[in-house]
Amino acid sequence: MSDKAEKTTPTGHQVIQSYLKVLDNSPGVYRMLDAQSRVLYVGKARALKKRVSNYAKPTGHDPRIARMIRETASMMFLTTRTETEALLLEQNLIKQLKPRYNVLLRDDKSFPNILVSAEHEFPQIKKHRGAKKEKGGYFGPFASAGAVNRTLNQLQKVFLLRNCSDATFDSRTRPCLLYQIKRCSAPCVGYISQEDYAASVKDAERFLSGNSTKIQETLARDMAAASEAMEFERAAALRDRIRALTNVQSAQGINPKGVTEADIIALHMEGGQACVQVFFIRANQNWGNRDFYPRVAGAEAPEVLEAFIGQFYDTKEPPRQLILSHGIENTDLMAEALSQKLGRKVEILVPQRGEKAELVAGAERNARESLARKMAETATQTKLLSGLAEAFDLDAPPKRIEVYDNSHIQGTNAVGGMIVAGPDGFMKSQYRKFNIKGTDITPGDDFGMMKEVLTRRFQRLLKEDPDRQTEAWPDLLLIDGGAGQISAVAEIMGDLGVDDVPFIGVAKGIDRDAGKEEFHRPGTRAFALRHNDPVLYFVQRLRDEAHRFAIGAHRQKRSKAVGATPLDDVPGVGATRKRALLSHFGSAKAVARADLSDLKAVDGISDAMAETIYDFFHERG
Repeated sequence: MSDKAEKTTPTGHQVIQSYLKVLDNSPGVYRMLDAQSRVLYVGKARALKKRVSNYAKPTGHDPRIARMIRETASMMFLTTRTETEALLLEQNLIKQLKPRYNVLLRDDKSFPNILVSAEHEFPQIKKHRGAKKEKGGYFGPFASAGAVNRTLNQLQKVFLLRNCSDATFDSRTRPCLLYQIKRCSAPCVGYISQEDYAASVKDAERFLSGNSTKIQETLARDMAAASEAMEFERAAALRDRIRALTNVQSAQGINPKGVTEADIIALHMEGGQACVQVFFIRANQNWGNRDFYPRVAGAEAPEVLEAFIGQFYDTKEPPRQLILSHGIENTDLMAEALSQKLGRKVEILVPQRGEKAELVAGAERNARESLARKMAETATQTKLLSGLAEAFDLDAPPKRIEVYDNSHIQGTNAVGGMIVAGPDGFMKSQYRKFNIKGTDITPGDDFGMMKEVLTRRFQRLLKEDPDRQTEAWPDLLLIDGGAGQISAVAEIMGDLGVDDVPFIGVAKGIDRDAGKEEFHRPGTRAFALRHNDPVLYFVQRLRDEAHRFAIGAHRQKRSKAVGATPLDDVPGVGATRKRALLSHFGSAKAVARADLSDLKAVDGISDAMAETIYDFFHERG
């Protein structure tokens, strides 16, 4: 009955035309939906009636838009006060709904910064990712964690700032190895005064703000003065710092003189695919580059680039300038939206000559080369997925493979890991870890752990997407284990009513050697692949990646457990109060035994918080 209803549901430009009677020319956002109420497209409009009337025309559309119109069965509208609001709402809805005909930025991770903390008399310099809640100076974004680590490594050589945690700093009684290799000035044991350390911090912040030339001049003068005063050891140390500073600048590659703060954004499209290359220029320094591969859905370059910018800066702070390789459709509108977000003017440029044009040309070249590599990798991946389907007797090459593994030490800190791979390789944004919660699982029971992981995974899928309309459902499961694991998985999937997702067990095989893996499927004998079969190497890579991810999650959980104290469970006690209590009493056990008056005497602990801490431990008995 539902199939018949779907066939008779009217679609096309006549359906769209019926909405014109109730629309006015207010700015807003529109959604186009198919017969199953799935969102096909999200768009913005300066005047809704005028924009929708374009779709109501029976002819004059490019193939992509024509297909979208033919599938449209209904529309939804939301008016806004301004077109700028419509633009921002459009990008939010695209990221949330992922419509088929919209350009979609698929890799949208946050970028790391360098943080010079301000919550300690001897500030720490460190990598920071995420919300900027901690007090201090933030410098970035950097394109990758590697770019941050390289810069931090060089900055330690130049400015000798500490990177240890406050707890480690407070517990030191003698200098650590970093002091011995001239990467830290050992403020923890008083080898440098607070004033001299503050001067080094200020120099580091100047460098990160683009004032490296002045720092080098100051260091050169100090080196000459030390040499004249026959302080040759100090002069040599200053010489080494100047060299390290020069190495930092040379390692950064392109350092444009005429561009202080900008993102260089270049697009290259070929064969229905696109690569966007972004170079981060801050303080006249190149802080790395990243490539992105948005889903273009048949759109042209101006639309692709505009959609990328809107979605990319939805959760990121834009710089003062965006320097583009192509013009976009609504330059002024996008600049206004980003300016409102930043609280100061953002300029969008498409340079034709000069240094900025050279920077764009370099970014375009990188985008072209990156896309060529990506397309080659995709072709190889497609071939491997076809080989996998043939080897495992699947109906079609899988688009989403989920690989599961567990990690624990004698049952403690048990974690389940799930990695995901598809036509574009590993889909790291889809990786998931599962902290094993079951109290009835015997320590070390891999079957019980796998049962919990798969039950949680598929119960959620069944709840969130029972009709399988999204790409979240796997086409193949790979399980680290043999016949026993596969029998357990078959029972779990049967209990859940999921009988159409194939699963394979990957066992180490004879002597547990790589290359001798055996594969298990329900109801069949174990089989193996040829030793030199590319599909075997592919499966090994998938299994090893799942193993790496699960072990990493386990180690992270174990390290947290090692550093945990009962104070972590006290309401209102965060890192600062925990540090104050441990510094005052020496241990969490001593805090638990302390009188109320002793707790009130701790710096930073109010009377009310002291009572909370006292009640927490004494109510526990």
